[in-house]
Amino acid sequence: MGVNENVQKPLDRLSAELASEMQAVNDLIRARMSSRHAPRIPEVTAHLVEAGGKRLRPMLTLAAARLTGYDGPYHVHLAATVEFIHTATLLHDDVVDESRQRRGRPTANLLWDNKSSVLVGDYLFARSFQLMVEPGNMRTLEILSNASATIAEGEVLQLTAAQDLRTDEDVYLQVIRGKTAALFSAATEVGGVIAGAPEAQIAALHDYGDALGIAFQIVDDLLDYGGATQTIGKNVGDDFRERKLTLPVIKAVARADDDERAFWVRVIEKGDQRDGDLEHALHLLARHGAMQGARADALDWAGRAKAALDPLPDHPIRDMLSDLADFVVSRVA
Repeated sequence: MGVNENVQKPLDRLSAELASEMQAVNDLIRARMSSRHAPRIPEVTAHLVEAGGKRLRPMLTLAAARLTGYDGPYHVHLAATVEFIHTATLLHDDVVDESRQRRGRPTANLLWDNKSSVLVGDYLFARSFQLMVEPGNMRTLEILSNASATIAEGEVLQLTAAQDLRTDEDVYLQVIRGKTAALFSAATEVGGVIAGAPEAQIAALHDYGDALGIAFQIVDDLLDYGGATQTIGKNVGDDFRERKLTLPVIKAVARADDDERAFWVRVIEKGDQRDGDLEHALHLLARHGAMQGARADALDWAGRAKAALDPLPDHPIRDMLSDLADFVVSRVA
């Protein structure tokens, strides 16, 4: 199983449709990541913000607002808020995971240091809260601030669950719903809220973002064991080396015999990893159909995301969001 390079990218169509609004978001991000007194802040932030990310999460906010008929200026502020929250979490995650590569480039903690990454991440969180209050909408403030807390909670849960072979698929779902899907669902939900959409449509946008985020993270975890480094923007096997119990491994552990379980205990729980262990892990994942099983779960969540769009207006944006759910899982073949 690997990256499917022969799929059309609906994200590119969505990006073209929202180009002028995304330019406004990018301009706002650049303006707000500046610092008059601490030049390291824009240096570190620019390294990640300008690294060629697709800006998927803020684009979802713009798409949701457009889909539900918003014609004001504040969806741009909310979209920039979402991107700042996301960027802050990436800076913190790379320190926690001791990562050396992000989006195909050296991580900020490698180029500068852990202290700079953590403190600049804190600065971006603070900037995100400044941005989220500017629309003067208490409900969007509540959604985005709750999402920020949920993301942090998910990351802490992952710390305690990631190297415990008792972690099952329910706990894994709780982790990724916190650390990934929470921001996806907040991004889509606030777009509907700022537009004053009916409650059924706001709920539909939340459910779409939640299911899309879960599918997205499952696929990311799959790609860690089957993607090309230049495609996924990090080193293949990073999750294994960082001893993270992601869905493919959880599925393989659940089917493991005594010898296989002893292997997983050694490499995940005890951290005693040796030459050839990654290859043996891949063999066990294949033996138990763990990759195919995880992909089937991702397909199911993508289907839920598409179904969640039903209450929303008939609009080209809705079709693009539906295609985006298909694309998320088509990244692995």
